[in-house]
Amino acid sequence: MTDDFQSDECSTPFNADANCRPKENCSSRDSSARDWATQWLVALPVYNEVDYVDEVLDQVLMHAGRILVIDDGSSDGTSEKLKARQAEDPKRISVVHHGKNRGYGAALQSAFKYTLEHDFAGVVTLDCDGQHQPHRIPRFIEAAKSADIVSGSRYLKKYEGDDEPPQERMFINRRITADINERLGFSLTDAFCGFKAYRANALEAMQITDEGYAMPLELWVQAAAAGLSVMEVPVPLIYLDLDRSFGGSLDHAETRLKYYNQVLDDALDTVREQGRLPETLAKKINPA
Repeated sequence: MTDDFQSDECSTPFNADANCRPKENCSSRDSSARDWATQWLVALPVYNEVDYVDEVLDQVLMHAGRILVIDDGSSDGTSEKLKARQAEDPKRISVVHHGKNRGYGAALQSAFKYTLEHDFAGVVTLDCDGQHQPHRIPRFIEAAKSADIVSGSRYLKKYEGDDEPPQERMFINRRITADINERLGFSLTDAFCGFKAYRANALEAMQITDEGYAMPLELWVQAAAAGLSVMEVPVPLIYLDLDRSFGGSLDHAETRLKYYNQVLDDALDTVREQGRLPETLAKKINPA
């Protein structure tokens, strides 16, 4: 596919009550896209995002029928805001609360479990810190008709106004992404972007256990072991919080890189021991 899979600026706001009738001149393609989209969940992992959560929820509601917010032990007033928002729109907004901060991977595991338990066709995940643009949600859902996992890439296309990423983060991303490609047979350009769409069958095929920021590394190993198809779609490069903490010693780039490499090694060892790692991993990423 090409970069023009869907116009970056063109996305139809979600209408939870919309019905496609002939007199409204709705094309069968539009109807099919709407039916597919209504079967999807959008999940937001949240930890202490009191300054962003209302605005992000307002934007996501324009492009999603059902939203799940995973409150990962917030202590800054985010939990109270989420309680109020859920009370305002209980049919569309659900909240899962973690009693303590368990980590990014743990929040996504809760989202995956909810998706399967409630029989959604899939789930779109995006961060709640303003770095992912909710109007791109329909693009991810549409692309998931052709792939088990649709992964955003901040390096697949240059957008006007893109931010400059912190050098140490870009270095680590490139090193780990290159290692994943070499060892798993992928051709990813961004191994860490949290803006993704997962079909339910993909969630059922993977065994995710990592609860921290290294969870995406385990995910790629699991995807390769399960023979899942993957597609990347471009997203803008937006950095609003250059001082974000990864937690303790992981704020040091060298320590973080070593940790990521260890997680990748452990994930590969696990699927090898289970006999789930194919001898040939030739599945490639098809850029959208």
